[in-house]
Amino acid sequence: MKNIVLIGMPASGKSTAGVLLAKKIGYGFIDTDLLIQKREGALLCDILKKHGAEGFIRIEESVNAEVAADRCVIATGGSVVYGERAMQNLKSIGTVVYLKVGIDSLKKRLNGEDIFARGVVMRKRGETLEELLAERAPLYERYADVTIDCDKLNLDQTVSAMISAVKHSI
Repeated sequence: MKNIVLIGMPASGKSTAGVLLAKKIGYGFIDTDLLIQKREGALLCDILKKHGAEGFIRIEESVNAEVAADRCVIATGGSVVYGERAMQNLKSIGTVVYLKVGIDSLKKRLNGEDIFARGVVMRKRGETLEELLAERAPLYERYADVTIDCDKLNLDQTVSAMISAVKHSI
């Protein structure tokens, strides 16, 4: 199956750039956060409140471990890399692209946004964005087939970089 799976921090552009990428290459688009919300019948932030971070991660892993698609761009939640089964499945069905964004860019992109209301999984109480990035970056790098450094790229440049990086896969 030829899919492109996007991983990275919240606000790295997985959903936004993913939709544009799908349109440009004629693929379908799947946002796994929406699959989670549909399965649970609740918003991500409400699922987090009800089940806690570890419960959410189990749900996210279960949903992503069952994703089956062909010729789709799949945008995942930022915490998908905590789920080994999920990542094994996603790697088996597509090329995994890590949209890498540094802390300064993340802060600009989030620009005071309430990341808890956004449904960002924080495993430790009071965890900072810097700590979250430090925890997740090695996991993103471990699972990535391709890494795109998006720090100095605008949306169109990010999409073009992804097309160049995965053209052998599509």
